[in-house]
Amino acid sequence: MAKTILIIDDSGSFRTVVRMALQRVGYEVVEAVDGQDALKKLDGRKYNLIVCDVNMPNMDGLTFVKQAKTMGSYKFTPIVMLTTESQESKKAEGKAAGVRAWITKPFQPSQLVEAADKLCMA
Repeated sequence: MAKTILIIDDSGSFRTVVRMALQRVGYEVVEAVDGQDALKKLDGRKYNLIVCDVNMPNMDGLTFVKQAKTMGSYKFTPIVMLTTESQESKKAEGKAAGVRAWITKPFQPSQLVEAADKLCMA
């Protein structure tokens, strides 16, 4: 059965690039436009991985991570931040909230696929 990844980014074109990279290697992808939209999609479906941007309208990525980690079904779902943010303070905040990996944009799709393969195996 294909593994499912939730992608959260306010840029439609960016979500498309990520979706295509992941679908090409066999992942199923669900998209959300921001943290609030993503929380609605945490409806009991099994996600093997969540890929999230930091800077988004309505609810930013770090707030989303903190809320998602309080939900029993998603407490242990690995989360990768895929963002333009590279400050150590943001990374530390992400790590404290439960983020497993941090990829800085611009990125190579192969980096994301490699991270997804590693984290979805866990």
